[in-house]
Amino acid sequence: MLWHPKALVSGAVDWIWPPRSLLSSALVDRPGVIEGPLWARLRFLDAPRCFCCGLPFETPEAEGARCPTCLAEAPDFSRARAALLYDDLSRTLVLDLKRAGRRDGLKAFAAWMARAGAEVLRETDVLVPTPLHWSKLAQRRFNQAAWLAQALAAQAQKPCDLFALERRRRRKSQEGLSAALRRRNVAGAFVVGTGASARIKGRAVTVIDDVFTTGATVQACARALLRAGAARVDVITLARVVRPNSLSPIA
Repeated sequence: MLWHPKALVSGAVDWIWPPRSLLSSALVDRPGVIEGPLWARLRFLDAPRCFCCGLPFETPEAEGARCPTCLAEAPDFSRARAALLYDDLSRTLVLDLKRAGRRDGLKAFAAWMARAGAEVLRETDVLVPTPLHWSKLAQRRFNQAAWLAQALAAQAQKPCDLFALERRRRRKSQEGLSAALRRRNVAGAFVVGTGASARIKGRAVTVIDDVFTTGATVQACARALLRAGAARVDVITLARVVRPNSLSPIA
């Protein structure tokens, strides 16, 4: 029997560093796997949901229904979709990716995001990750949104433009800020570079990020892309925060 060199290398790596569950220290048969009991506790976001921002509805609604927030003021992006409810369990996945640079879940994350944003991806021309300021990128050495965008691009067979958006201003972290402060914190922070404008003009763009919290970051990205001539901007994230006092909470 002949063994492919990649298979030999992969087998050796798994023997030295056996793959572990994305949510525990349990050994699994291959990278990116979650054991059954923990998998069953993940909360995937499906319809019914707001057609625009993707907020889950508690009860079935008419197709195309919008939440009160989107009815009051439509965001600049057309649709936002997320794979998971952001809770204590999915938070582990996000933080392991964002802070620890753990990449073995990317293929699974991309599959979940492709499922959640299937109708968006069918109409998408290019995927664009939310960017980091150059100084933060130099400090962290990676951009988790770019990793997600690349993985989703491979899954959906769509092009990915890692450099379409630039973050010109480094502001303080969004964590712990109210929705109003988040909007103020990212106002004017993103631009489409001169060289990227031609790649964006007239195209349907999907912004990729790890978590949709209040939507302030992706909203600011959408605004910059539309100013550069994008035909439409949608959003797909790995997880989405749903606040307990939301007007349309999930059951």
